[in-house]
Amino acid sequence: MMEKLSAKEFDQNFNAVISKFNKALLVTGKVSKDVILLAATKTVDIDTINYAINKGINYVAENRVQELLAKHDKLLPVHEHFIGHLQTNKVKDVIERVELIESVDSIKLAKEISKQALKHGKVMDILLEVNIGGEDSKWGFKPKDTLDAVKEIALLDGVRICGLMTIPPICQTEDETRGFFKKMYKLFIDIKDKKIDNSYMNILSMGMSDDFDIAIEEGANLVRVGTALFGKRNYL
Repeated sequence: MMEKLSAKEFDQNFNAVISKFNKALLVTGKVSKDVILLAATKTVDIDTINYAINKGINYVAENRVQELLAKHDKLLPVHEHFIGHLQTNKVKDVIERVELIESVDSIKLAKEISKQALKHGKVMDILLEVNIGGEDSKWGFKPKDTLDAVKEIALLDGVRICGLMTIPPICQTEDETRGFFKKMYKLFIDIKDKKIDNSYMNILSMGMSDDFDIAIEEGANLVRVGTALFGKRNYL
C-alpha cells in the first residue's frame, strides 16, 4: 500500500483535479454530469478511499482482483468498476462486485463474462479495450479488429457493450496525445453509427492523471484519475 495521505493533502489534490476537470468541461461546453470522474484506487488504503467518497468521488475502480476483494465490503456506497487485465478464471470473483468491467480485451474473456453473468442471473456491462497505439506491451483489440469484435460479443447473452476504453502510448507532445485520442474517438463514433444490437456505445473511457483534460476535450466521457488524486504509488 502507498503511504497514507493526510486529509489536507488529499483535499489539495482533489481541488486541483476538479479545477482541471472543470476547465476541460468549459472548453467542450459539457457539464459535470456529462463526464464520469473515476478514482483509480490501486494501493490506496480504505480510509482514504472512503474519505474521497465523502468528498464527492462517486466512482472508484481497482485493477487487481485481490485488492477489489479486500476492499469491496469496506467501501461506502459508490459505483465500482474493474479496470485491469482480467484473467478468465477471476471473472467469477468480480461479476457481482462491480457494475462495469472496463477492460474486456478478448473474445475469450467476453465469453467467460457471459457465462458467469448468466449463472448469476444478471447482465454485465462491459467496455472493449482497444490497443490504439498497437503496443506489444498492452492488451486490447487492434483498431482494425474492434468492429468485428463488437459484432461478435454483442451476440452473447449476459453482457451489454456500453462502449470502448483505451490507454494510449506515452507521448512526448500534447499533439501526439491528442492524435491518439482523436483516432480513438473516430473509431468510437464509427462503431456507434453502425447501431449494432446490444452495442450501446455510450461510454468512451480514455485519459488518466497526466492527460485526462485533453481526453475530455477530445471526446472522453469517462476519465480515470489515480496519481493526481492520491499521489505516487509504491508498487513494491
